[in-house]
Amino acid sequence: MKLIADSGSTKTKWHLFADSIKVATDCVTSGINPFFQQSSEIVKTLEKEFTLSRDNLTSVYFYGAGATNEIKKRELYIALESFFGINKIYIESDLLAAAHSLCGNKEGIVAILGTGSNSCYYNGHSVISNVSPLGYILGDEGSGAVLGKKLLADVLKKQLPQQLIKLFFETYDTTAAEILENCYRKPYPNRYMASFTRFLNTHQSQPEVRKIIYDSFSEFFTRNVAQYEKAFDLPVNFTGSIAWHFHSILESVAIDHNFKLGRLNADPMEGLIQYHISEK
Repeated sequence: MKLIADSGSTKTKWHLFADSIKVATDCVTSGINPFFQQSSEIVKTLEKEFTLSRDNLTSVYFYGAGATNEIKKRELYIALESFFGINKIYIESDLLAAAHSLCGNKEGIVAILGTGSNSCYYNGHSVISNVSPLGYILGDEGSGAVLGKKLLADVLKKQLPQQLIKLFFETYDTTAAEILENCYRKPYPNRYMASFTRFLNTHQSQPEVRKIIYDSFSEFFTRNVAQYEKAFDLPVNFTGSIAWHFHSILESVAIDHNFKLGRLNADPMEGLIQYHISEK
């Protein structure tokens, strides 16, 4: 039995498979990221939330947002080896997961728009170049965290119509003080800010809301995608909940900036399963 994990900042999806058969329904745990969690914390999360059988497990393929260097990969390895009790654990970035899912063995530009954002040029086998996303403070343009941050800032600075601001506070039953507490003092502020993309999704037909989304996607294309040598020649493929739920605005921004859109999916898991089956 083999196990695939696709982990973002908010959640991790797991699938067991044997030969060419998917043998388990989804198991979803909290996001696993060694930049925010120590190995011991990761193990505790899995002990509490992982629900699939570990019997006869032979290998684990873990793709994660925090698997960006050997030190962080080692922290992940220690946690996963401890929990699963096996040593055949392969750890790669979420970018490679997206590339395998969206492009298979074909060349392309690959982008992730979820709680965070990222992008790369993929040559059909490996990630060749990557513009650092820099996280939600310095970068992560187009991500759920940044969209939520922009919305919260516009609400608190009264940059939106009064009726929309009133509706926001009615929807979330919160206060400015609580928002600041969650953003600056509590853990995982990126997840917190990303949670407000539901409001953006519900009201994306409002011009002011659409502008927040459109401008952030424009920043993602110009500050990230446009830097790849073949960006205007190859299709730009997207995965992630933000890309999926705001696909119509994403398509408009791509057209306005002269990019070619390729494949788009909500998450890379199905494509990853097919990739690993075909690579046997």
